[in-house]
Amino acid sequence: MADLLRQEVAALASTLVVKVGTRVLTRADGQLDQQQIGSLVEQIHAVLGTGRKVVLVSSGAVAAGMGRLGLTGRPADLAGLQAVAAVGQSALVEHYERAFAQYKRHAAQILLTAQDMEHRVRYLNARNTLLKLLEFDTVPIINENDTVAVEELQTTFGDNDRLAAIVTNLIRAPLLVLLSDVSGLYDGNPHEPGSRLIPMVSRLDASVFGFIRDKLGGLGKGGMACKLEAARLATTAGENVIIAYGREPDILQKIIAGEDVGTLFLAQGQTVAARKRWIGLTVKPRGWLRLDAGAREAIETKGKSLLAIGILEAEGAFTKGDVLALRDPEDREFARGLTNYSSDEIQRIKGLKTRQISEVLGYCPYDEVIHRDNMAVIGMRNAEC
Repeated sequence: MADLLRQEVAALASTLVVKVGTRVLTRADGQLDQQQIGSLVEQIHAVLGTGRKVVLVSSGAVAAGMGRLGLTGRPADLAGLQAVAAVGQSALVEHYERAFAQYKRHAAQILLTAQDMEHRVRYLNARNTLLKLLEFDTVPIINENDTVAVEELQTTFGDNDRLAAIVTNLIRAPLLVLLSDVSGLYDGNPHEPGSRLIPMVSRLDASVFGFIRDKLGGLGKGGMACKLEAARLATTAGENVIIAYGREPDILQKIIAGEDVGTLFLAQGQTVAARKRWIGLTVKPRGWLRLDAGAREAIETKGKSLLAIGILEAEGAFTKGDVLALRDPEDREFARGLTNYSSDEIQRIKGLKTRQISEVLGYCPYDEVIHRDNMAVIGMRNAEC
């Protein structure tokens, strides 16, 4: 059954988003492995030869910058990291461009910040640009814009795994491939005897997240927790995900041939509409609302809008039009949506019937706090990444 499923996934994968991590692209000394970059480009060329499109999300800018500057250790300060990334990004793209030129192909550099994705117009502009680049038969190479992304200002993606999932949802690519330094998801520590590779995950639930055994170190920022979160974002939107060992020879060709490599995460349900992908799976919430059990059931199983009477608690400073996370009485996030009311207004009307809103506020512009058309029910969110 697994082989048939993989063959079906491969057959439907007209466009692939391939994410490659720092630890796959670097040698033991932290320098960029140019031979590995050449191998990856050769594989992408082979995939393109089948008529498919490929978008590459590539880490490695800091490692490339360290090599070019002769540094032996990763800078500890934010400005130092951003400076090294600025030097390294150009070097990284140069390596890719030279490798693709051997096959008479072109690379296109795209640097994104989380703000680009959270601003609706910029989000659509990025999508249009990517699709046009694919029409031109180029290979977009995407990375976070580390020179302007500042974690303290909450403008980073957090890791390129999440960025790759957002790009997958942005262009509605049928398959996301996360190339890692391990062969996939294991039921224990992958470096310990007795741990077994899990070939397929049909549903991302708490038991799957319980397999995480991350030990972060070296140059990379991600880990299996972030890869599972990326898988959740993509599969919730209706796309498939494969985590595989990035240094396995011809790994991309094996994937599109439907071979049993890595861990396959199957799409959950139907494909999510583009706008609801943006609301539920891209934008970071500006606040959250805790709802009673009845409100959750009405939203999750009956497709209803959120009314003020179902709100138990509100947290955050937000305005009309911001994305809010919706949590159940046990504090589990299950949906996100665009609010019709500000945080100050919701604090005053929470728990009230709709007809009471105008009595408290003096006006009632909307019966719904969040309309069902502006809401997306999402899967379990992994808070560790």
